[in-house]
Amino acid sequence: MRHGNKNNALGRKKAHRDALLSNLAVSLISHKRIETTLAKARALRRFVEPIITRSKSDSTHSRRMVFADLQSKEATTALFRDVAPKVAERAGGYTRIIKLGNRLGDAAEMAMIELVDFNTIYTKEKGAGAEAKKTRRSRRSSGAKKAEGSADAKPEAGEAKSE
Repeated sequence: MRHGNKNNALGRKKAHRDALLSNLAVSLISHKRIETTLAKARALRRFVEPIITRSKSDSTHSRRMVFADLQSKEATTALFRDVAPKVAERAGGYTRIIKLGNRLGDAAEMAMIELVDFNTIYTKEKGAGAEAKKTRRSRRSSGAKKAEGSADAKPEAGEAKSE
């Protein structure tokens, strides 16, 4: 019986499951986005989020704890060098899972899991360009003002051309 057992076994024994999640986490940290099955993506999220939280404090102890989970020096250094500074102010939720549909071979549900702060489509880069554009929101339609403004502008342009 599996009373109170909340992990997804993924059809593997514990050692195989730990190796699988470690390898998926290394791939996610190095590539910032991977495609896998939905069940593996959800299991990976539960595995990698505490690791990323631990990487926010750069100490020897936290590096050793992260290395114990990842078993990769390159991924550990990339995590502390690249990922941790970007997620330093974030309080959690470092990954995003996007469903992709079913795989053709066996109709397994596929998903893309990515690190949230490394997607430039969804995140806004902070800088001079982001502050320059601010849109004013209003419930009233401004169609009448646009029509008046364009009517006034057209004759002036025509007068300037004829003179």
